[in-house]
Amino acid sequence: MELKKIKELMTMMGRKGIKRLVIKDADCELQLEREDTIAPGGISRATQEEDVKHPKKVRHHDIPASLNTPVEHHEPKEVEGRHITSPMVGTFYGSPSPDDPSFVKVGDTVTEDTVVCIVEAMKVMNEVKAGLSGTVTEVLVESGHPVEFGSKLFRIS
Repeated sequence: MELKKIKELMTMMGRKGIKRLVIKDADCELQLEREDTIAPGGISRATQEEDVKHPKKVRHHDIPASLNTPVEHHEPKEVEGRHITSPMVGTFYGSPSPDDPSFVKVGDTVTEDTVVCIVEAMKVMNEVKAGLSGTVTEVLVESGHPVEFGSKLFRIS
């Protein structure tokens, strides 16, 4: 199976929330599996998504034993815009090299084919295209930091 097709499958898994995908044919067998990433504080992304759906729900394991005060719940703020996400696990780079300017910065207009960053995976530099048109309103990852498949890289309005 071609790498391009595998990347498309990985992107589709992220968009549809698919955790595991197995494809078998006469020539090959492909198994893709996503793990929930752990957010700061040790709460998984799946748990955070459940909290957004049911913000008043408090699970026993979420409350430290030493905490005897009532827990306040705040409705999550809805952030406007769409996001460009990472098509793979790797290291995010905002520019072609440390001495070069960033591919894009806040305020830049991008089209679907605009290269916005590089994600290095297994010593291969993969250019990431915007995939949508709009204006960059926020860069969500610092250059040199690791990213997961589906991590939000840029906010676009």
